Order: sequence, then structure tokens, then C-alpha cells
Amino acid sequence: MVLNGSEIVVECLKEQGVDTVFGYPGGAILNIYDALYKHSGEIKHILTSHEQGAAHAADGYARATGKVGVCMATSGPGATNLVTGIATAYMDSVPMVAITANVSLPMLGKDSFQEVDIAGVTMPITKHSYIVKNVEELAGILRRAFEIARTGRPGPVLVDITKDVTAAACEYTPCVIKENERKVVSAEEDFEKVENFIKEAKKPFIYLGGGVIISDASLEVAKFAELIDAPVCDTLMGKGGFDGNSHRYTGMIGMHGTKASNLGVSQCDLLIALGARFSDRVIGNPKKFAEGAKIVHIDIDPAEINKNIRVDASLIGDLKAILQKLNQRLEKQDHSEWLKTVEELKRKYPLKYDDSQLSCPYVIETIDKVTEGKALITTDVGQHQMWAAQYYHYTMPRTFLSSGGLGTMGYGLGACIGAQVAQPDKVCINIAGDGCFRMNMNELATASRYNIPVIQVVINNHVLGMVRQWQTLFYGKRYSQTVLHDKVDFCKVAEALGCTAIRVTGKEEVEPAVRKAIELKAPVLIECIIPEDDKVFPMVPAGAPIADVFDGDDLKEQ
Repeated sequence: MVLNGSEIVVECLKEQGVDTVFGYPGGAILNIYDALYKHSGEIKHILTSHEQGAAHAADGYARATGKVGVCMATSGPGATNLVTGIATAYMDSVPMVAITANVSLPMLGKDSFQEVDIAGVTMPITKHSYIVKNVEELAGILRRAFEIARTGRPGPVLVDITKDVTAAACEYTPCVIKENERKVVSAEEDFEKVENFIKEAKKPFIYLGGGVIISDASLEVAKFAELIDAPVCDTLMGKGGFDGNSHRYTGMIGMHGTKASNLGVSQCDLLIALGARFSDRVIGNPKKFAEGAKIVHIDIDPAEINKNIRVDASLIGDLKAILQKLNQRLEKQDHSEWLKTVEELKRKYPLKYDDSQLSCPYVIETIDKVTEGKALITTDVGQHQMWAAQYYHYTMPRTFLSSGGLGTMGYGLGACIGAQVAQPDKVCINIAGDGCFRMNMNELATASRYNIPVIQVVINNHVLGMVRQWQTLFYGKRYSQTVLHDKVDFCKVAEALGCTAIRVTGKEEVEPAVRKAIELKAPVLIECIIPEDDKVFPMVPAGAPIADVFDGDDLKEQ
């Protein structure tokens, strides 16, 4: 059948099983939006308040489902406003296709109105960037874009389409999309080497990254941990990949990881990294990381092997498939003495905070209690992000969405909207600091427009908390541009944008506020006023060994 380019875009989206796109229209992309209008019963379009919100919403949709998220924008500033969201998805390996339109082919390269080489701009932050100049190539490029986004190590792909291509017509042939094949690349001898390391180990430790979530390998990880009888820690991206209530779980590792995880990894004799990339925020000083241990790295991306940490053995391929193969081959181990040692670390160094007044950890624990650990939590970036990682017990994958690699302030609300659209039966809560919330709080208008029942919790300490914490500890308390005492009233802003607002100033007000927000089934903002100098502990100074982890008690002793 003969279709124009815009109709081909819609038909390709339907082929890929896309049911929702997030975006913002403009002149160059008008033809595609006209086609979407005609297919509004098949593909829902969520009009965000800003293109960055659309990119974060597509990211949240993808993380919450495992499907490819889709966002759209027009040429020029519309396209460039997607860039931060695309980079966020790239750093955290999130499958996304960003579709932009550009000026017509004869106008390219002439500094035409709203012309930007967005394919060139996004080249370093995508798995691939396309510019489509021929309608006959459009369907094939869109299909390849989705395949690239979801296969191997996932990530964002940009497809930029000139406006004349969206209007031109050609023959279109439907296509059946095949499911991804789970591949194992490593040879038999690689598996034998890893098996021998496991058999010889007396003090193994498992370190989980975001690859556990991406590959849907949480069940295989649980079985693997039982078989090798090892404790388990996770990164920010690995939250929910292992049951946070398990006796084996030691908490997060790294700069704001628990002492049990940091000290345990520093004492182990075998560290097995599953779908993790040895980020600088995890390893601290690479020369001092797990010094006494053999290190095994299992990952889908061969480029990650030996990139940040030299390893003793590696397995390349889909994590779920590799663990299924390993689990069939391994015999049950017994490391009860080692587990007792780790349990003693957990008992000796629990997470703790000042519970004499309202604090973010108390808010997080109350949300955990009210939702019974079953909510889907998104966060922005900073102190509240670390507290949300530390004090909520994540037991299922795809229930903690946060910008880990790029550390994008303003990420959480858009992502929460995308997640709530994807998972309408879940309670979806975004935890943000006041500094982050300012950046994209206009997306509350998106939530109210569609009555998307997200709960926006603003932890308001009237400062840029994490930056202030560093200024306190390492910059002589010189609070340069981190104090936010001004006349902004977040509750009034939320109400003006069509949402219910609740302000919390005492501990006794938190639980009723959370319960009311859930019961309303509408977008709600809860502003929690906390002290400006609360700090996230434990902490490892940048570049220090993770064994140098310290907390508030250690500071008092100094």
C-alpha cells in the first residue's frame, strides 16, 4: 500500500507495539502529528510541558516496562531540548527512540529557521543517530532504530526526518517484528574458569548493577546467590534486582553505600560483578578496590571488561542467559562463617539518622511502610536520591527509577509520569529536593492535564543539599550559591498547576499526608520541610578507597 512518510512513522510505531508517545509539536513535525491525530485510538500521545519532560517520560516508561520508550519533538530548539533526556538514557542504558523532524531537504545546511543538525549533536550520546532524507528509506531506518535501541546493551537512538519526507509517499510493506535473542558469547573455558574461582572461594561477594534489571535476571540472581552462598550488594541502578529484605542483602555499595557493603567487599576473596560497570561512584580509588579478591565480571558489553577495573575472569553475553547456564553447572556452596562475619558488619554498622525531628529518611521509611514496599519510586538527584536508595526496601525490579550515570537534576517528575502511564495500577511517587524540583516542576501541569495520579514529594531544606554537604565537609563551609531561601511557595505553584498540595512540617503529619495522596488518585504534591544541614551518611570522599567509609559518629570522634 502507498503511504506518506508521516503515516509510515505511525505504522512502524504500531508494528513495534508502541502504545504511548511523549512529545511536543511544532512546524517541522506537523505532518507526523496530523497522522497521530488520525490514529489517536491506537497510539496515545502525552503532551508534556517541555520537550525535556517528554524525553524523561519516555525514559521512565522504558525503565518501568522494559519496552522501548518513544519521544517526539520538532526541529531546532524542540530537538535540542531532548538532548539532556537522551544523554540520561544513554548513560543508564535505557532503550529509547527519539523522533525529530527537520527542515525540508533543500533547506538543510542553510541556517534555515529552526534548523539544527540534531543527528550530529546527539551522535556522542546515542547508540546511533539517523537523518532520513528519502521516504523509501524511512520504514527500514525506523525498524533498525528500534532494534538497535533494545538489543545488546540497550540505549537511545535518534531518527531525524526532513519535513518533505514526512509528506512524500511510497510503497509501504508491513513487517513482523521478531523478539530479541538472548546470546552468550563466552566460550566453555571461560565458564570453567569462573566455576573454579567460585569453588575455591572462601569469602565470595556479589555486586549487582543495572544489567540485572535490564536483562530481567532477578530470579536467576537469587538462585545464584543461594548456590554460591554469598552476600549481595547493589548499585543505585541495581536497586530491586535483589530482594532488599533478604538476609543476604547488605545494601548499596560505593560513595554512599553501607559500611557493611563497602567493608565486606574490601574483605572478600572473590567479587562477582553482575551487569555492573565499576563506576567511579562505586569503586572509589581503583587501585584499592577489592584488593584481596579475584574479580569476575559478567556483562553484555565487552567494552566494559577491564575498562575501569582489571578483572581475573569475565563472561560476555546476556546476563539472564549466562546465569541460567552457570546455575545449572554449579554445586551448592557453604560459606556460613563468612556470612556470619558479614552479618556482624550489618549489626555493627546499621544505617541510622537523627529521628528527633522531621527528616528525609523518616519520610522515606514512612512511604515504605504505607506502601508496603510496593510503590514505584522515581527520584531526582542529590541527598534525597541517596536517602531514597538507602531507606526504602526495594524487593522487585523496575520499582526504582533514577538518573545514575548522568545525575540529571529535574529527571524524576517526567520519569514518574512516564512510569505511571506505563503502570497505571501502581502507586508512583517521585522524591525530589527543592533544587531539583525547580528545574522541571512545570510537568505538574502535564500530570493535572491528564489526571495522572503521580505523587510528588519535595524534600525542602531550602538549599542545594548535596552540594552544601560537600561545601560543609571539604570547602570550609563556604556556601557559594547553594542557599535557596526565597519567596517560592511550592504548594501554591502546585495548586496553580492544577494539583492538590499538602505541606508537612512535623513527623506526625507524614503518614496521613501519604495516605491521603494515595487515596485521592490524582496528582498530589507533598512538601516536607527539613533542616538545611542534614547529611547523607555513610560517605566515602571522592577518590578514596571505599574502605575509608565514614559516618556522622566518625566525624564526631575526629
